[in-house]
Amino acid sequence: MLILALGFFVHRSTRFAGSLAGGALGVSGALLMLSGSAYALVKRVGPLQKALTGKVSLRTMLAWHVYTGIVGAILALLHTGHKFQSPLGMLLTAAMMLVVFTGYVGRYLFNAVAQELREKREALSKLQAQYDAVSIDLGRRAAPGVATAGLTSRLVAGFFLPSAALEGIGDATAARALRLAEAMADLEYSIKMHDVFKTASSRWLKWHIAVSIVFFVLLGIHVWAGLFYGLRWFHP
Repeated sequence: MLILALGFFVHRSTRFAGSLAGGALGVSGALLMLSGSAYALVKRVGPLQKALTGKVSLRTMLAWHVYTGIVGAILALLHTGHKFQSPLGMLLTAAMMLVVFTGYVGRYLFNAVAQELREKREALSKLQAQYDAVSIDLGRRAAPGVATAGLTSRLVAGFFLPSAALEGIGDATAARALRLAEAMADLEYSIKMHDVFKTASSRWLKWHIAVSIVFFVLLGIHVWAGLFYGLRWFHP
């Protein structure tokens, strides 16, 4: 689709959009995009959703919405013949590209962020469980009476082992707790940043709907203008 859009800079056909082949592509693209927009209506109108979701799931409708939007936009770009003569046509094409772009952001980028956020929260939950277990272990070591356990053997070991080795043995649990705490802090910071991005990107839906409404209004005017001034599909 991006390659077709860039074709505006290398190819132009001033009569293709009004020809029979160009008109067929335009009508097909418009019908596909209109059929895909039904998903937004079904999702927000309760009675309509109850009546249809028993036959077709919302997931299937969303897939249809995505693919008809892409294929319809490609047919519409082919329909233009890369012509820059009509301000309405240029506005319509720009609005269509914005609809596709905002739809892509919502469908893939937003979902990818949400999935990564879920995975990080699961990882944080596992780290929290490990940290709790280590904390309990440290608490037992610090309990009265436990500190004197093995005192004789530790005093004897001090004559034969270097001090660094003794510190490593005694602080292993505490060091693990510290590493877990650092990993949890990193994950919590990352989750907070993802939350900020998710909140910001959640506004995409409003933009997608607003641009889609503008696009279909322009599409209606474009169709009306074509009918009003007369079709020339069968004229050379």
